[in-house]
Amino acid sequence: MRSWSAPNIPRLPGDSVPLRLYDTATKEIRPTDPGPTARLYVCGITPYDATHLGHANTYLAFDLVGRVWRDMGRQVHYTQNATDVDDPLLERADKTGQDWRELAEREIELFRSDMEALRVIPPRDYVGVTEVVGEVAELVRRLGPSTYTLEGDIYFDRADAPKFGEVSGYSEAQMLALSAERGGDPARPGKRDPLDWLLWRAERPGEPAWDTVLGRGRPGWHVECTAIALATLGAGFDVAGGGSDLIFPHHECGASEGHAATGEWPFARFYSHAGMVGLDGEKMSKSKGNLVFVSRLREQADPMAVRLVLLAHHYREDWEYTPGQLAAAEARLARWRAAVAGDSGPDPEPLLAAVRERLADDLDAPGALRAIDAWAEEALAGRGDRPAGLVRDLVDALLGVEL
Repeated sequence: MRSWSAPNIPRLPGDSVPLRLYDTATKEIRPTDPGPTARLYVCGITPYDATHLGHANTYLAFDLVGRVWRDMGRQVHYTQNATDVDDPLLERADKTGQDWRELAEREIELFRSDMEALRVIPPRDYVGVTEVVGEVAELVRRLGPSTYTLEGDIYFDRADAPKFGEVSGYSEAQMLALSAERGGDPARPGKRDPLDWLLWRAERPGEPAWDTVLGRGRPGWHVECTAIALATLGAGFDVAGGGSDLIFPHHECGASEGHAATGEWPFARFYSHAGMVGLDGEKMSKSKGNLVFVSRLREQADPMAVRLVLLAHHYREDWEYTPGQLAAAEARLARWRAAVAGDSGPDPEPLLAAVRERLADDLDAPGALRAIDAWAEEALAGRGDRPAGLVRDLVDALLGVEL
């Protein structure tokens, strides 16, 4: 699947600071310590509606991960999927009388344009589930000893997942509640365990299906990411990322699938999650319809101001959007641009060190923004006579904001 265009990233002088990141599974901030090529998988959209601010919050967070790694001198192999066949997409297409393929492609194209406008570095591998149905089926077949069949559907048997629960750390009651809320079927009769999860959905009348080694059908929700990550990154990759609503069941189930398929644990060295963005007192979600679309914000303001709205919040924070935040971000962007336009100011080297240190400390973007605010205030006051070009470059390379 086609990705989107990559922004140019300036090279910065001096020594970088190694990235320390919070791992959901261990509940610790630890050094990421990737090899020469850092490997990152971030779960993509289900394209039945336009990109909202919650999506952008997640993808910008992991864009920062990639930027810090690149500043460390690493290559970054970044993979992202698009779940371009799944129940929510089919339900929306049926409700609106659209062809599900056309709906998916239209929303994926809008997502591409939103990410490009926000200067999010694109994945090396951008993979639609419909492109790898055969590979997913092969993986399900490999998982055979850990599975069973129920009315033609194939389930993963939780009893064969000795590490199940170690990613989320949730209680049984929490997992049951979240399974029911987030696409699982804990109450389905005939299952061996309510938390067993669907790997393969046998063909139903009127639903898309593919001919595979498993017969006609389509993937369940979680297994497609496991198959794509294994094919592009291999087991033991550095970071699996997504929104915090993917901790369970999505990442929990995928981790156990990867363990069963390869024998390696953990499937990803870090499980990292961005917080939820709210509106009017509730989490922003398609099901609730309380969405702030990135494309509409781009019509109101410079995309760099939209990016600054997101950077003003720590990536793990749950927060609520208000229109005043966009106005504040526009004012901040204008101050920064005026400060570098003067082409002189305080010594930029301490600022570069401060921004590197803030981002390396579990992506403390708000702290980085405050450091740049302080530099800009001094520059606008006429203090300092050092060239401002390095400030322009570091804000671009590390924060992705073009001044």
